[in-house]
Amino acid sequence: MPRKRKLLAQLSALKSNTSFPQIDALEKLNTTPGADPSPKSSKYFVIEKKNSPQLQADFFNQPCVSLARSFLGQILVRKLPDGRELWGRIVETEAYLGGEDEASHSKGGKQTQRNAAMFMKPGTLYVYQIYGIYFCVNVSSQGEGAAVLLRSLEPLQGLDAMRELRRASRKAPTKLLKDWQLCNGPSKLCQAFGIDKAFDQRDLTQDADIWMVPGQDPPGEQDVVATTRIGIGNRGEWAEKPLRFYLRGNKFVSVVDKKIEREMAARGHSPCS
Repeated sequence: MPRKRKLLAQLSALKSNTSFPQIDALEKLNTTPGADPSPKSSKYFVIEKKNSPQLQADFFNQPCVSLARSFLGQILVRKLPDGRELWGRIVETEAYLGGEDEASHSKGGKQTQRNAAMFMKPGTLYVYQIYGIYFCVNVSSQGEGAAVLLRSLEPLQGLDAMRELRRASRKAPTKLLKDWQLCNGPSKLCQAFGIDKAFDQRDLTQDADIWMVPGQDPPGEQDVVATTRIGIGNRGEWAEKPLRFYLRGNKFVSVVDKKIEREMAARGHSPCS
């Protein structure tokens, strides 16, 4: 099935059991005189006035690697202060196992004020800052000090708001960002969704401003690429472990591993179309 029709079919299934209490505000924004006429949602999605079931604690309560893979295809939702909702499908993650994982902020089991969220119950957000200006968001899992980094999203709803937030976070004027550029990296994702240090230690199962809902078409094994993590430097064997996961063939992924994908193709693992 072509990708566009497949996404429309997925959303059709999601509509059957969902309601959006804030959709009226979003519709008013879309019809405000003088407002930006460009689409507020992905061209593949048409959102109806319905409410989606939220992922609960039992989903997050699984081992780190399992959770990193399970996140693929799920949907992150962010409700802005003005009532608009941003939706993004998770397409790339990284697992950080804590303890012996030399690339983890909790290596050696060390707990600090900064990484405290990694030791909290599964489903807790761990937000940290890099280079003194950018943020990255993780979700705690089973395992002492273990968490999953959300690396990339496929924007589904609220793309104009994402562009506004990305533009506000950058100092110099730039060209209008394409859809695939909005959330294709951990810091870009945080900028586009307005996620900063204030979200650290929040519970995804309880928070009114950020949560997850289930995707309608879980990827199969042939759709998931397992490869090495990005930007972790010299961490010995841990730099080579396949702890990054992404949806094969998805253009919203930040970095693809062509070698691994060629090997998958040679084994006859064709991604679903």
